[in-house]
Amino acid sequence: MDNQEIPPLSDQPTSPTRNPITSFKHILESRIFDHSSLPSTERPTWSALKKRRVPSKVVDSIYYLLLFLCSFSVLLIILGIFVELLFGSSRSIQEFGFHFFTENKWDPGNRIFGSLPFILGTLYSSAWALVIAVPISIFTAIFLSEFCPNRLYRPLSFLIELLAAIPSVVYGLWGIFVLQPFLVKWFETPISKSSFFSKIPIFGDTPNGYDMLSASMILAIMIIPYITSVSRDILRTIPKSIRDASYALGATPWQTIRLAVLPYARSGLIGAIILGLGRALGETMAVTMVIGNSPRITWSLFNSGYTMSSVIANELAEASGLYRSALIEIGLSLFVVTLIVNIIAKL
Repeated sequence: MDNQEIPPLSDQPTSPTRNPITSFKHILESRIFDHSSLPSTERPTWSALKKRRVPSKVVDSIYYLLLFLCSFSVLLIILGIFVELLFGSSRSIQEFGFHFFTENKWDPGNRIFGSLPFILGTLYSSAWALVIAVPISIFTAIFLSEFCPNRLYRPLSFLIELLAAIPSVVYGLWGIFVLQPFLVKWFETPISKSSFFSKIPIFGDTPNGYDMLSASMILAIMIIPYITSVSRDILRTIPKSIRDASYALGATPWQTIRLAVLPYARSGLIGAIILGLGRALGETMAVTMVIGNSPRITWSLFNSGYTMSSVIANELAEASGLYRSALIEIGLSLFVVTLIVNIIAKL
């Protein structure tokens, strides 16, 4: 017994290497399809389970069809909205033609319908909103992507994105009770009393709070989270090698951002700005509550104005006939403009 030689390790019987597929079959049979309570003669084998499966080509075809229908339904919704607006505004289109977009008077009582004040009011307020929001948004995105400490990145990003979740009516109430009194007291009144600034056309009227400036400020605050979030994500996708190469040449952080980072991200940042513009063009409730709703063409920020979405929200409920058709045509115009702006942002 003591003299018995131990066979070499290579001569010892070893368990055969198990095929991974065989192991997977064993797991499925023993764990997923647990039939331990059945007699051994009634337990299904792997070949029987395999026969029960739906062919993979059928599953892939159903999955592909489901994805296609969901994607195609988005196109159908857009086409449906366009067709419905087109039919609803057909009477106004036949009655006024292109003159509807060049007439600057809006008088439903005398059947005079011109959308030019609303178109210019929408573009003017949105343009000033971009003037205010773009520098804040881009600088915030640069700070978050380049200089923000890790412990502050997530809280700041959350707070910025939280601005997009606030309902527009809340922005409108805040604008009426907080923003308008602040602007009138600390900005509009001192400027209107100034002998220099009061001569500038955009500051030439008596301030009342319900004006283009309040509407532009509200719009700027509402589009800041959209521009900032998209710009931040674009800046964070820039390869680190771009920055390292700039630093290797002796550039400062400011020079690196100005000469290397921003040019690399220019197209994406422009797309983010255009997306913010599309958001500003379609805003309704907050703007309606602070803009004053006066259908006239004005370039003064201290004057009341009107936008396309505001006139629809204010007057559609009481409109009928040609009046209603004219309002729907304004909605059609807004739909087309917003769609074009968003398409440009994706290019």
